[in-house]
Amino acid sequence: MATILIIEDDLTFSRILEGFLNKQGFKVHIAHKGAAGLQLFTTTAFDLVLLDYRLPDMTGIEVLVDIKKSSPSTEVIIMTSFSDIRTAVKAMQVGAFEYITKPVNPDELLMIVKQALRGDRPSLDSVDSKDIGKSRFVVGGSPLATKLYEHVRLVAPTDMSVIIEGESGTGKENVAQTIHRLSMRAKARFVAVDCGALSMELAGSELFGHIRGAFTGAVQDKVGQFEEAHKGTLFLDEVGNLSLEIQMKLLRAIQERVIQPLGSNKEIKVDVRIITATNDDLFKSVRKGNFREDLYHRLNEFKLKVPAVRERYDDLDEFLDFFRVSANEELSRHVSGFTKEVEEIFRSYDWPGNLREMKNVVRRAVLLTSEGLVHLQALPPEMLNVVRNIPLNAAASGPVYDLKALQESQEKEMIIKTLKEVRYNKSKAARILNIDRKTLYSKMEKYGIA
Repeated sequence: MATILIIEDDLTFSRILEGFLNKQGFKVHIAHKGAAGLQLFTTTAFDLVLLDYRLPDMTGIEVLVDIKKSSPSTEVIIMTSFSDIRTAVKAMQVGAFEYITKPVNPDELLMIVKQALRGDRPSLDSVDSKDIGKSRFVVGGSPLATKLYEHVRLVAPTDMSVIIEGESGTGKENVAQTIHRLSMRAKARFVAVDCGALSMELAGSELFGHIRGAFTGAVQDKVGQFEEAHKGTLFLDEVGNLSLEIQMKLLRAIQERVIQPLGSNKEIKVDVRIITATNDDLFKSVRKGNFREDLYHRLNEFKLKVPAVRERYDDLDEFLDFFRVSANEELSRHVSGFTKEVEEIFRSYDWPGNLREMKNVVRRAVLLTSEGLVHLQALPPEMLNVVRNIPLNAAASGPVYDLKALQESQEKEMIIKTLKEVRYNKSKAARILNIDRKTLYSKMEKYGIA
């Protein structure tokens, strides 16, 4: 029987979740604050945590980081309002298994809980949900997509190090897998490491391995990911999160093609191709002193930019159809398409979570539809609210709406709501909104918030 911890400050909602999960055969514990949930980890081993992003004492990301430090193997599912999707995607970068939006659909929740307990971890940036080994993906026909995959085909046969830039959820890992598949190393392993989920203590062991007794808890030898990827490709996702100490060791491994496991005096020769990904500007990190310049130049032999969904609306139909077919196969449904109204909503929305969010929305809609066409009722209510001021009979040929004004209106409402919730404690509001105080003051001035 799996043991699940719910960290949720809404008493009614947490009790509903507890009753539902108990009926499904799970053992459930509840905490209403982040600190209380973390305290439970000192006495109880949990297989899974359902974590609300907005808690009275901590943010979900803060709780997530602490959970991963004390129990790296425990999976965490973030529960969030629709307006928090950007931060939910960020939470996945630091180790969350998946996020679900409120109000929670029971069937969707149960499906994701079972996937998490099986360890069936979805790739944050992967477009393919069926056969990652074949790197089946949607290329698209937009000019940006065409240029991207021309460059992929150009650089793949070489042994050059590649930096892949792009927002969270745009498909960076899928691009990396495609480079590997088209390279001379295709018959060897493609090894992916999520650097955003690694603490400084774990990063050295994960990348370079360790020997028994190297540190407390090292009860047996561990082969590092560099050694696992020998003769193949090592993909370092969110490489900018690595500490300067690990960056120095990474630079040595790339330059000298040798690694030294923690606690060992033995050097191991390795032959790997390095592909990195980031949703930040690494060059800016170099100028700020957060990323080594010599390592940056070693990694930056070739750079690719993966466009956001809002920059490639010409590919929208192809993506939606791909995710619909994948969801039909996964959920044993027979959904044939989307109504005109639903397609117009999809085109009106700016998809802040990119392909990851689109996959989730389509999968949820297919789950609720069974067969025929997806109707508006199958979309998340909050998604409809975002576009509620946009006429549904508008032309569906592209993003022709004033989305900037709409986004600013939503942002202003969220800032005001958050400030009221924390009684205008601006430091706490900035922390909850995942921005710094300077940015909060700037936005308050912009929107005329007293």
